[in-house]
Amino acid sequence: MSVLVVTGSSRGIGAEVCRMAAMEGWAVCVNYSNSQEEANAVVEEINAAGGNSIAVKADVSVNADVARMFEIVDKQLGPVTALVNNAGINGLVSRLEDIDAEITARVFGVNVMGPFLCSKYAIKRMAKRYGGVGGVIVNVSSAAAKHGGAGSYIDYASSKGALDAFTVGLAKEQAKEGVRVNTLRPGATMTELSVQWANSNPEWLDWVMEQVPLGRPAEVSEIANGVMWLLSDKSSYVTGATLDVSGGWVSP
Repeated sequence: MSVLVVTGSSRGIGAEVCRMAAMEGWAVCVNYSNSQEEANAVVEEINAAGGNSIAVKADVSVNADVARMFEIVDKQLGPVTALVNNAGINGLVSRLEDIDAEITARVFGVNVMGPFLCSKYAIKRMAKRYGGVGGVIVNVSSAAAKHGGAGSYIDYASSKGALDAFTVGLAKEQAKEGVRVNTLRPGATMTELSVQWANSNPEWLDWVMEQVPLGRPAEVSEIANGVMWLLSDKSSYVTGATLDVSGGWVSP
């Protein structure tokens, strides 16, 4: 059975990817850092529908946590054959001169070091040089990597720009090992957190919609569909690429 780890998947895009993958026969690890109740709910939903999933707590920026997560997956589901680096956090909404250094360091820890560590342990199971059969890694970036987040979240945008560069390098490094690596770059997406933010800051959504040619935010399922395509054999000749799913907000 194909085994998928999705980081930060207790809700939002990650949870929807888990649901879709389970419906297609993947065994799924639902990773979370703090939201145990929500992660368990995703697992219960998947398993009640006949799927095979587990919830594993791990802070993706901590090496020991990530190593333990993959060991648990080995024992309960089998060696991973796909990874979606979805976990990510925002910093404070501020201009650069007002950033909090500790918060910004945490943003880079989760958004950049997290994918580095998770990919490291996935590759040790997927790559041919380690006896693996190959696999797929999808990095969930952001339209902010292109528009820069000026005046609001430049640290978050910069961390996602680093993730895009990571995708290109890792794809070239792992191609002969049978591991494909791609980025999906969402725009404004109505996750639970985005809905809460838009409700309390309606001017934000108005500003975003001015930038989006399609004139609306994405539904979570629309982003998850893009991830599923990159995980599938339908994208078998795609590696080192970026798929923009942003309603036309940004493009290469």
